[in-house]
Amino acid sequence: MIKILVAEDDAPLRKLFCTVLTQHSYTPIEAEDGQVALDILGKEHIDLIISDIMMPNLDGYELTAAVREAGMETPVLMISAKDSYDYKQEGFRSGTDDYMVKPVNVNEMIWRVQALLRRSRSLQEHRLTIGGTSLDSDSFTLSYEDKQIVLPPKEFQLLYKLAASPNRTFTRNQIMNEIWGMDTESTPHTLEVHIGRLREHLRDNKDLEIVTVRGLGYKARLLTDDSSATNGHL
Repeated sequence: MIKILVAEDDAPLRKLFCTVLTQHSYTPIEAEDGQVALDILGKEHIDLIISDIMMPNLDGYELTAAVREAGMETPVLMISAKDSYDYKQEGFRSGTDDYMVKPVNVNEMIWRVQALLRRSRSLQEHRLTIGGTSLDSDSFTLSYEDKQIVLPPKEFQLLYKLAASPNRTFTRNQIMNEIWGMDTESTPHTLEVHIGRLREHLRDNKDLEIVTVRGLGYKARLLTDDSSATNGHL
């Protein structure tokens, strides 16, 4: 049972979102403002949050920031009538994972919900092992030899994505959409910086390296013939 918290002060719209979520076998939980949503998060496990921005008591920015400050990695889909660059930028700065502009196509909303849940589950349920290297999604830890390196969330997600499909090339757009979200204000330079940091972490690694595929994107290349990537439930 996947629980999705819908924080929206517009009651008819909130009911519509909940009805569509129910039709797709999700369990929606309603919150008429950000404070109610925060109270619910303190009482039960929520798999994903859909939040409006302009709400009384606690707005969507404040709600998302509070969730992130509490150390929660719950995916957040922010939905708002505000479509300017500044509003979107503030949304991503506060910690949202994706952003949609009203009026909302409910089919697209479901697609985005599914994508966010897939990304979240892949990190929560699997440990990735390649030779003597492992990626632990519970702690965002890269381990090999006598090293244990705790990575920032985006760096971990990027390395996990590449390493889970060794020798497969991912385009820059694929990576940006998957890791930063389709409406991110981040630039390709952000991706390059993250790749550079990961290469530094893997400098002494004997199992894999990150390779630039000119004109396309990046891939993780295995360095030993007997290395293999395995996913295991944690």
